[in-house]
Amino acid sequence: MSSRHHIDDFMRGRIIGKIEEGRKITDVAREFNIAHSVVSRLWKSFKTIGMCSRRHGGGRVRSTTPAEDRYIVLSAKRNRRTTAQQVANQFLAASGKQISRKTVARRLRGGGGLYARRPVVCVPLTRQHRTARLQWCREHHNWIEQD
Repeated sequence: MSSRHHIDDFMRGRIIGKIEEGRKITDVAREFNIAHSVVSRLWKSFKTIGMCSRRHGGGRVRSTTPAEDRYIVLSAKRNRRTTAQQVANQFLAASGKQISRKTVARRLRGGGGLYARRPVVCVPLTRQHRTARLQWCREHHNWIEQD
C-alpha cells in the first residue's frame, strides 16, 4: 500500500478473521496489499484488547463546551461593539472559566461567522474639526478639474 490511510473497521475484521483461520501474517499482508508491520500490530492489538476498531478522541481537550460556545456567540451578538477581550472577561464573570481572546475569536468565527472583534477606535471629530474639513473640501472641490 503506497499511500498512508487508515484501514476501515470492516477491513480490520476481515484481516483478523483470516489470521484466526490460521493463515500467516505475511500471507494476509500480501493478500490485502498492506505492510507486514501493520497487520502484525493489528493482530497484537486484537490479542491484548480483544477488539480491532480504532480509538477516537486523541486530540487536545477543548476549553469550552458547545453550550458555552453558544453563550460566547450570543453575548457577542448582543453587543456588536465589544472586543474579544471584553467578551472573554464577560465569560469569566459568568462561568468562572478563564479563556483567551484568541479562543473567543475562534469560537465566534466557527459558531457565529463573526470576524474582527477589534473595533477600530477613531477620534471623534469636534465641531471645529468638522467645519475645518468641510471648508477644505469646498476649497478643493474643483481642484481636479482645474488641471
